[in-house]
This record gives sequence, C-alpha cells and structure tokens, in this order.
Amino acid sequence: MSEPIIELKDITAGYDKKVVLQGVNLSVRSRDFLGIIGPNGGGKTTLVKLILGLLTLVSGEIHFYRDGKEVDTLAMGYLPQYNAIDRKFPISVEEVIFSGLSSKHSLLGGFTAEEKESVRRVVSEMGLEGIEKKAIGKLSGGQLQRTLLGRALVSDPDVVILDEPNTYIDKGFEARLYEMLEEVNKERAIILVSHDIGAVLQNVKSIACVNGTLDYHGDSEGTGEWLEKNFHCPIELVAHGKVPHRVLKDHNHTHGGDTNLGHPDPDAKDTGCPNRER
Repeated sequence: MSEPIIELKDITAGYDKKVVLQGVNLSVRSRDFLGIIGPNGGGKTTLVKLILGLLTLVSGEIHFYRDGKEVDTLAMGYLPQYNAIDRKFPISVEEVIFSGLSSKHSLLGGFTAEEKESVRRVVSEMGLEGIEKKAIGKLSGGQLQRTLLGRALVSDPDVVILDEPNTYIDKGFEARLYEMLEEVNKERAIILVSHDIGAVLQNVKSIACVNGTLDYHGDSEGTGEWLEKNFHCPIELVAHGKVPHRVLKDHNHTHGGDTNLGHPDPDAKDTGCPNRER
C-alpha cells in the first residue's frame, strides 16, 4: 500500500458558527484516485477548501507528507466549480494556464522556456489551439472548463483536485478527460468531487461519501448495500462499459438532500440510464 500524502484527523469545520463537517478522518495516498460524492450542501466543497488551505479548521489536524516525511504544504492543482469563476475578469486563455505555474511569477513575464513549452503542450492537450489569446469571457462553457483544467495540470502538482470537472464539457472531451486523468494518476494523486456516481465508480480507486460526516470505502467496486446505506440511494447494479448504466430500485425521496443519484433524466429513454447527454 502506498504512503499517505494527506491526512485529516478528527476534523470539524464550518461557516459563520454553523458546523458543516464533524469528526472527519481521511487519508489520501500517493497515486490515489479518490472520488468524493454526497448530497448538495453535505460538505464536499468544504472538504476541498480545507485541503487547499482556503478554510480554517474549527478543530482537528491536517498533515501533508512527501516521500514519507511531513511537510508544510503540497503543490496542488485545483479546478474549481464552474460557477465560482468570474468571467468578466480580463484575462486570456493562455494567461489563465500560465497562472497555474507559480504564484511567484508575474503574468507579464519571467517564465522559463521549459514552462512556456509546458503551457503550449497543455493548450494542445486541452484542444485550445487558436484561441490562446481569447478572453475567458468570450469562451463557451466547455472551452472555459478545459482552460481551467489546463491550469490545474500545467505545474505537474503533487495532487490534482477537480470539483465537478464534467460541467459544460461535451461527451467527446469527457472521454478524453478521463483518459488524461488516468495518465496523470500514474504519477500523482487525484481528488475528484462529483455528483455523477456512474462516472465516479468507473474511474476512481476509492470513494468518500460526505454528508456532514465522512464514510470511506477503499474499494471503488462498492456493493449495492454499501451504496444504499451511505448515499441513501437504492442502487441495485452498476454495470461497466463505454457508457455507465445504473439499474435502480424505487427511489425514496424522504431522506432529504438532492444527491442527483437515481433521478432519471425526464428526456432520457426508459433504459435504466439516468445519465444526461451534455
């Protein structure tokens, strides 16, 4: 088993005296691919902010490790939720990706030839050639999401944290996204926050369900009983293939919280697959 690089011990956190997470314990290991799922408002984004150092703990401890030794921090690439981005900010595609290299650099220059080549490579991988100078306010949703993903990956960080990366990405690039993440995961850990349990189960190595507390499952082939207990969604079967399908029992809506699990798309055919084509 690989060594831990992030450890959360008995964490309590919240906002404005309201507790959002309590008694959370979690270890993220090198080259782990951790999927974080749970209902809206359950604390998924709060957990990510704690790991990124963007939110102060109420109590508990967070430790970071590199090569088995404790360090003050890790290099982290972060793709925030789409709705957290100010599209009016006057910055280009290329400048956004450059900003992921280092806070020590000015956007006006100072980058090495190797760093510039890294940006060119990421622009190509993200399919953004020809729009490098375009302002982010003029991008489509998918183009902006790919730009932000490029920013998260360009610095070769120790950990890549992706908060709902599928948002506004078309199906063609979504397949490419997970191919890229599979390659990224060979060298570093990935933390993926998503409401799409089908995508999570197909791609991650471990799962954490966050809903005020945290339940951890180290094997992504979770059983139906475990999923129903932790996610309050009676999933009977998860089948694997090019398109994830879920066969669902009748869904009881009395649990509270919208997990977006087991709610079929009203526009979809009755195939047992509630995935929306984006």
